[in-house]
Amino acid sequence: WTPLKHACLARCRLPLMFLTTHWRDGASGAFVIGVRHGFHCTGCCWLLMAVLFVVGVMNIAWIVILATLVLAEKILPKGEWIARASGIALIVWGGYLLASTAHMPI
Repeated sequence: WTPLKHACLARCRLPLMFLTTHWRDGASGAFVIGVRHGFHCTGCCWLLMAVLFVVGVMNIAWIVILATLVLAEKILPKGEWIARASGIALIVWGGYLLASTAHMPI
């Protein structure tokens, strides 16, 4: 939803263009390109990565669901809408979880 996410997603969505414009020779060049591209991918998907950590890194079902969301967001023509819809769904789910646990005794 932020300009930073859109800027990172634009670079992450077209990795071939990123590689051709930032190409460097050698192992150190490949490392630098990988780190830069990794920052762009982290910039557009950091919240989904955080959700993955919270719901269980070793839970294969959540890994598949979140990987599918990331893939759809990056390769489908209306990926921005998928990102917005999944963001809204996660906010609603988080609100529901907060509301349902507010009445639980500590």
